[in-house]
Amino acid sequence: MKLPIFQIDAFAEAPFQGNPAAVCPLDEWLPDDVLQSIAAENNLAETAFYVRRDGYYDLRWFTPTKEVDLCGHATLAAAHVLFAVGDLTGSRLTFQSRSGPLHVFGEDDFLTLDFPAQVGVPCEVPAGMVEALGARPSACYRAMDYMAIFESEAEIIAMTPDFRRLTALDLRGVIVTAPGKTSDFVSRFFAPNFGIDEDPVTGSAHCTLAPYWAARLNKSLMNARQLSKRRGTLRCRVEGERVFISGQTVAYLEGTIQIECQQDRGANALPRVAHD
Repeated sequence: MKLPIFQIDAFAEAPFQGNPAAVCPLDEWLPDDVLQSIAAENNLAETAFYVRRDGYYDLRWFTPTKEVDLCGHATLAAAHVLFAVGDLTGSRLTFQSRSGPLHVFGEDDFLTLDFPAQVGVPCEVPAGMVEALGARPSACYRAMDYMAIFESEAEIIAMTPDFRRLTALDLRGVIVTAPGKTSDFVSRFFAPNFGIDEDPVTGSAHCTLAPYWAARLNKSLMNARQLSKRRGTLRCRVEGERVFISGQTVAYLEGTIQIECQQDRGANALPRVAHD
């Protein structure tokens, strides 16, 4: 069996920036263990798989170790592939996902995600977070992830987390954020429980970041920077219970996956996966 594969740098202004995601269009869903095996072989923060339905696309995302409920940069990457090589007739498409319908549309040189807001609820700093981050936040919020608030961009840049200790926390990951020097806010994102020590640029984290900073800054349109080594640039707009997250994409790789299933493999064995 041969499957197409694309690798797209999302929230990137040039190659080798932003967050790389693999995208695999499918005619029909493969078994979950095969999807997980492909994602593990790709060894990127996320691999997106989509199947075309009547008027929309079913979309799923896998880290190297787990399936996730929402992923921004891989959705942006999947949209890039569909707009570039698909048979779309307009500038807007809809994905169906575990997080409900997700819309993506083109705006100038940007693709924009229409995602549900994930508003953080104030909470106590969880036990072990200070030791894991090596710094104490001024406030902490809980949504799909923990969001730890700091006072300066320098603190975010200097942070060197203990990822082993971070795995003891009970949510998907930890967002750290502060006011930016040349942007409205900056952030980093850590998710070692999902096989990602630090995610380069995390669209879904901005479903929590954008509502917080919109309220704090009293503005609905914001520029954001994620300060991983690869760096990423995002535009965020908050409208009610929706967050619009815009970014640019850069195509990096196009190829073929070849799956050769072992004839005598056991019930729990996985296929061998190779890239052309």
